[in-house]
Amino acid sequence: METFKKYADGAKIVELVKWLNDCGVKTYRNMPIKIDAVTRMLRNRNYIGEYRYANHIIPGGVPDIVPDELFEQVAARLEKNKKAPVRHKAEDDYLLSTKLICGVCGAFMLGESGHSASKRVHHYYKCTTAKKHRSCKKKTVKKLWIEEIVVNYAVQMLSDDDLIDRIAESILELQKQENITLPMLRKQLSEVERGIENMLNAIQQGILNQSTKKRLDELENSKADIEVKILREEMEHPLLTKEQILYWLHRFRTIDITKREQRQLLIDTFVNAVCLYDDRLVLMFNNKDGAKTVTLEEIEENFRSDLTAGVVPRTHK
Repeated sequence: METFKKYADGAKIVELVKWLNDCGVKTYRNMPIKIDAVTRMLRNRNYIGEYRYANHIIPGGVPDIVPDELFEQVAARLEKNKKAPVRHKAEDDYLLSTKLICGVCGAFMLGESGHSASKRVHHYYKCTTAKKHRSCKKKTVKKLWIEEIVVNYAVQMLSDDDLIDRIAESILELQKQENITLPMLRKQLSEVERGIENMLNAIQQGILNQSTKKRLDELENSKADIEVKILREEMEHPLLTKEQILYWLHRFRTIDITKREQRQLLIDTFVNAVCLYDDRLVLMFNNKDGAKTVTLEEIEENFRSDLTAGVVPRTHK
């Protein structure tokens, strides 16, 4: 509920992301919290006790955590920010927030803006240590330049069929490891069914009394209850087949990277972190193949630019 209170009181989503990560909060996949995860949480009506499955909505179907009034305040602010002019949303448009890391000191590089002598606004990323303590000498880097590089290398990664296949295999394995609820429920169901079978065998052998009948009824009720829980869990967290995963991954090859929302989706899905040095980038994707180091020479060759082009005026807003 504290996250909802902070947002209702004026905190920005990127600030909530940093706060949650500083508190050690992880996603259900045990990954760092990202902007999209916080946004989904703030819109999730489960927090006010509303349970949904298929086309059904059950008010009070789950325990409520957030008061209705607070939830509505947050919803109103989210809607207001959604309709706000682009110039007021510049901070939320930094695609690498919480992902771009200073290679010199290891701190986050966050989005900022500054004015040139001609009053033109420039958007860039700056090391938080350099900003707060001035003890880090890492240069600022232009927002569009670094985002373009990361997006293009992510697209390049998706063109590798073997890598896509390995990612699909990893997701299949991850599904088995993450959902501990479903295996537990199935184990409980197996034990209950074994108990019912034992009771029926006892009845067939002539052992029928009030106690055995009561126990059989209890087991039958438990079985029905567990089956409902299994069905609900399967609906809420369906396990994908490899074919479904590959279909979903291949769709990213047709993504329109000229659209900000789709660029953000690409980065949130595949990019774990980007470590920026003065002479190279280290791109860490969400797969088992580890990091990809891109040197200054490669960047110059592919993008006809260099890291010094990222320097912007010192005058800040």
